[in-house]
Amino acid sequence: MIDTSYTFKVQIEKLPEGQYLASSDDFAGLVAQGRTVEETLEIAHDVARKLIESYEEHGDPLPSSLRPFTDRVILDVAVGV
Repeated sequence: MIDTSYTFKVQIEKLPEGQYLASSDDFAGLVAQGRTVEETLEIAHDVARKLIESYEEHGDPLPSSLRPFTDRVILDVAVGV
């Protein structure tokens, strides 16, 4: 069970068919696809949670690139106009 929050980097790209794909160099195995950036991030969050739970259930170490969340995170935010 996850009792700590973690941060990691996520890349989002727009696919030719109009959907979005999220992946992470920091968190191998994380891939999520959605209709909007927001939906894609929400799915990526759920995938990350399930991956962390799987690591913990199997006694595997978490990826070293995961950083415990403290009280501040900095995000680059894309805004369309």
